[in-house]
Amino acid sequence: MSFFITHIQDPEWGDYYELAKPGYIALIVLIILAIAVAAIIVGRKQKTERFSSKTLAFAGIALALAFATSFVKLEMPMGGSVTLFSMFFITYIGYVYGINVGLVTAFAYSLLQFIQSGGSYFLSPFQTCCDYFFAFTALGLSGLWYKKKNGLIIGYIVACVVRGLFHTIGGYMYWMDYMPDWFPKKLTNIYSIAYNYSYILTEMAVTVGIYFIPPVRKAIAKVTEMAQSDTAISFKKEKAK
Repeated sequence: MSFFITHIQDPEWGDYYELAKPGYIALIVLIILAIAVAAIIVGRKQKTERFSSKTLAFAGIALALAFATSFVKLEMPMGGSVTLFSMFFITYIGYVYGINVGLVTAFAYSLLQFIQSGGSYFLSPFQTCCDYFFAFTALGLSGLWYKKKNGLIIGYIVACVVRGLFHTIGGYMYWMDYMPDWFPKKLTNIYSIAYNYSYILTEMAVTVGIYFIPPVRKAIAKVTEMAQSDTAISFKKEKAK
């Protein structure tokens, strides 16, 4: 077959096709390019505040909260964990300040995650990118829903799903040999999807459930109002110059 697709002949499954390693790499490159192009286009349209002292302060607080809560976790046997809402704090900054600030904050978080646990799961540079830098930076995609109606929760869900996509691709490329014996052999092709989304969707479901508690929503709305209070004013001043 082609350089990107492998033809497999299996006595139990019959003939089928799957992406070869170059195919996965090409897929990730295309995803990254799509994210980069979307960020550039949306970033130019969004009238967001640049990195002011207030923006840095809120981003720094969110980053610290995300990193601290990432230590309160239920760990999975082969990597990944359900944390104490750590993803929410990163996606929140994207929603409050837009795609550019969101991606920068999320990238900083990916560095912290790599420092926290990257050394013990290092197989190759590209694996590290899939499991850390690409995956956690994707949380900044919440900025695509900057100030939109229900944008906080929609951006959070989409960002978490995209993070899971990078983990899943990395799983197919590097972690399939570690599939446990108890996992059904007939479901081998969905193992990486099932494994990675099991903990991501669990944390996401719990976080969304907590978010819809009225006092929690009111508190988040109040903090958001504080964070965005002088954004429009600052932008108008900058434009006037």
